[in-house]
Amino acid sequence: MRSILPQVWQMVKKPSPPCGNRPRLGYNLSLDLSLLLKSVLMGLIEGLTEFLPISSTGHLILAGDLLGMNTEKGKVFEIVIQTGAMLAIVLEYRARFLNVLTGLSTQESARRFVTNVAVAFLPAVVLGLAGGKLIKQHLFQPLPVATGFIVGALAILWVERRRHAVRIDKVEDMGWQDALKVGCAQCLALFPGMSRSGSTIIGGLLFGLSRKAAAEFSFFLAIPTLMGAGAYDLYKNRALLSASDIDWFAAGSVAAFLSALVCVRWLLRYISSHDFTIFAWYRIGFGVVVLATAYLGIVNWTTN
Repeated sequence: MRSILPQVWQMVKKPSPPCGNRPRLGYNLSLDLSLLLKSVLMGLIEGLTEFLPISSTGHLILAGDLLGMNTEKGKVFEIVIQTGAMLAIVLEYRARFLNVLTGLSTQESARRFVTNVAVAFLPAVVLGLAGGKLIKQHLFQPLPVATGFIVGALAILWVERRRHAVRIDKVEDMGWQDALKVGCAQCLALFPGMSRSGSTIIGGLLFGLSRKAAAEFSFFLAIPTLMGAGAYDLYKNRALLSASDIDWFAAGSVAAFLSALVCVRWLLRYISSHDFTIFAWYRIGFGVVVLATAYLGIVNWTTN
């Protein structure tokens, strides 16, 4: 066993070949195994961080930088595997979604639910289409991400120390104005490191939602947000991809789905008796480590 572990680590450390014409599994097992291991690791990171207020995009950028996957195709991979995490929400809340779909023609609550999600989704769509390219070019790098981690943490600490007056106990009680406010808060997540779930959950708390309502609406809002981002990125970068990419994209997506399912169930139990302060301190610690290792030259983070 000890003799095998160094070999596996060397394979994982090898630069990934996702941007080139990668040999098929039968021709180069070590290259494919290395890429699949990295893909699964990235998928696990995505699933475990997507619905916590700690920025999945930030973690993926940092992990991708360390694993040599911050390539053009690697960035598409990071967006696509978010769909795997989103499917965990579909499975976890399948009964509620089925009730909404079957009740659209007869139930006002079902129509209000769909309207609220659509209204909350629009601000990020508008800003993302207007400035998404510039944001990716200049901010999707480790050092801006570390800054976003710390700034977002300070926002969490500020909101948690305010008096939390609950106006809305359940998602079903939200009006379109409440949804629009949460949707505007989600726009902060366009800055990598700020966190989509963090922006929506903390924004929800600030606007009077209960912890459970804020978390659940953040989950539901993830469905059109992550599906839209994944579909758009796939279409825009379709020339980069080939049939040989299916295996590692699928491996990352499955890992994201399974880890997200575990994380969502844990988070719902956690917030029943805890606040989000611990996530703020984690963000600060993580951000400081990235900035310190860059400043001291311990890790050669990408800076351009």
